[in-house]
Amino acid sequence: MLRTFVAIDLPDAAREHLALMQGGIPGARWVSDDNLHITLRFVGDIEGHVFDQLADALERIQFPPFDVQLSGVGHFPPRKQPKSLWVGVQSDALKALRDRVERTVVEVGLDAEQRKYHPHVTVARLNGSPSSKVARFLGSYGLFRVEPFLVSSFHLYTSYLHQQGAEYSREVSFDLRA
Repeated sequence: MLRTFVAIDLPDAAREHLALMQGGIPGARWVSDDNLHITLRFVGDIEGHVFDQLADALERIQFPPFDVQLSGVGHFPPRKQPKSLWVGVQSDALKALRDRVERTVVEVGLDAEQRKYHPHVTVARLNGSPSSKVARFLGSYGLFRVEPFLVSSFHLYTSYLHQQGAEYSREVSFDLRA
């Protein structure tokens, strides 16, 4: 079984901005800069032949390149003790691409996503972090913005879980084109 997701990589400049905000929260496990991404669809565990079918189907998606902006911060779950911190993602085109990816995943025979899509970049996972420190982080970075950047591809990843966190491997890339 392959633990799989579809995502967009961040440019180096965006990664550098996100790396600068890391720190100051006890119990936070900050996402390494090489693992920062925008998830389009978490697929989950699939067999190798389904992975191949999904890769073939994703290759057929035609979608033009578009701009994305990282903007604002928040946490999941939104109304309970925070378990993760995120940076928001602004782009109508991103949501349209995500909808195409979702339709493709379902066409391959996988279950539809039941959760509402909330585009974001996870920057930290929290474990018993003090609420005051989380609140200070959210207040400090509430107006966080990164210059818009061009998205010209998306990727199919596999994920391997280890005690120290997940290791992601980009398996297949798909260029965006009109």
